Amino acid sequence: MSSRRDFITLLGGAAAWPLAARAQQPTMPVVGLLDSRSPDAISDRLRAFRQGLKDTGNVEGENIAIEYRFAENQVDRLSTLAADLVRRKVAVIASVGPSAAFAVKAATATIPSLFVVAEDPVRLDLVASLARSI
Repeated sequence: MSSRRDFITLLGGAAAWPLAARAQQPTMPVVGLLDSRSPDAISDRLRAFRQGLKDTGNVEGENIAIEYRFAENQVDRLSTLAADLVRRKVAVIASVGPSAAFAVKAATATIPSLFVVAEDPVRLDLVASLARSI
C-alpha cells in the first residue's frame, strides 16, 4: 500500500515539473517601439530595425520581444501610448521623431530610451548633453 501511495505522490509531483521549469526560466526582454506613423508607412524601416536587432543576436520572438505602438498620425495619442509601454515595464523604449521622444521623456525617467530625431537633441532639450546621452 505504501508503494502505491509513493507512486501516486511521485506522479503528482512529476506533473508539476514542467510548470516549475517554466516558472524558473528567465523572462524574455521586451523592447518598446513608439512611432507617430502607421506600420505600413514605415515597413522598410521596421524591417531594418528587426535586421539590426538580429545582427546583434536579438531575434524577435526567440530571445527578445517587441511591443509596437503606432499613433497612426494622431500625435495626441503618443503620450497615452508611451504610458502604456511604461505600464508594460519594457526594458527599453525606442522612439522615432521628436514628438514620440518627448512623449517617452514625459512618461518615464527610469526606463532607458533611445530616439531617432533629425535635429539636435540638446537644442530640443531631449538631453542635457551629447556626452551624457551616448
